[in-house]
Amino acid sequence: MTNRYVFLYASAMVIIVALILSGAATLLRPMQERNMRIEKMQNILSAINIPADRAEAEELFDRYITETKVVNHEGEEIEGDAFEVDLQDENRKPVEERQLPVFIADVDGENFYVVPLRGAGLWGPIWGYLGLESDLQTIAGANFDHASETPGLGAEIADSQFEEQFRGKRIFDEDGDFRPVTVVKGTAPPDDPHRVDGISGGTITSNGVTNMLRDGLEVYKSYFEKLKTT
Repeated sequence: MTNRYVFLYASAMVIIVALILSGAATLLRPMQERNMRIEKMQNILSAINIPADRAEAEELFDRYITETKVVNHEGEEIEGDAFEVDLQDENRKPVEERQLPVFIADVDGENFYVVPLRGAGLWGPIWGYLGLESDLQTIAGANFDHASETPGLGAEIADSQFEEQFRGKRIFDEDGDFRPVTVVKGTAPPDDPHRVDGISGGTITSNGVTNMLRDGLEVYKSYFEKLKTT
């Protein structure tokens, strides 16, 4: 067997495998995009405490999410598809140029508002959705996730026990000043409407959640304030 034959054979196999992989990726892309879309619907619904499995996510999303909007940092509605906005891309832009998605739900006649959040943990990005009650200051629910936080430590932000702490907390104080929830080291006073327990051994990730809430909600302040006056 000559070197020329080996080279040609290896080259042919590389090309064939590349074509197969490329074709498989093309065929699977619609399925992957659909799975991502359904997961996003599940996460948004989770922020208003509506559990949805994959089979019923689309039906429940269409039932409860009655309106979607894209607003700017001044609280003005602008053109755009809230579901298609990529917060990772938007956070790289100056605040004045960002598209801010809002998902409005009607649950038994009461309005809820869901906004997406994105920040940085210890090892990579963290993200989530926060649901607000109709008063636009009381948290109805929270859904968090991460890319690569440490199992048993920072990864606990995606645990329902951590997320449940946010229900009933507030993002404005009694004077109406913006005061988002802080994840504290150790145990938060149970009657404090602005603090929740941190994750043992996950201080940096806990701080990342605090920063994500502060930065992610601050850009919506004008929108919330405008809604309160209408």
